[in-house]
Amino acid sequence: MKFLDNTLLSLAIIGCVNWGLIGFFRFDLVSFIFGDMTWISRIIYALVGLSGIYMLTFYGRIKSNMMD
Repeated sequence: MKFLDNTLLSLAIIGCVNWGLIGFFRFDLVSFIFGDMTWISRIIYALVGLSGIYMLTFYGRIKSNMMD
């Protein structure tokens, strides 16, 4: 479980950095590296989105750790 958490957290951070670059500089790093909406970039965007959804479970874990 810890490997999955670390992997998906890393993907979420990559997504956050990419959105920061888009917001500040209008530069999409994923599109720059892999092309504009190629199948590889779409997979990366999908994985980043799924990892963000998975990160929502951290709220429940943080709350349960505070109760212990």
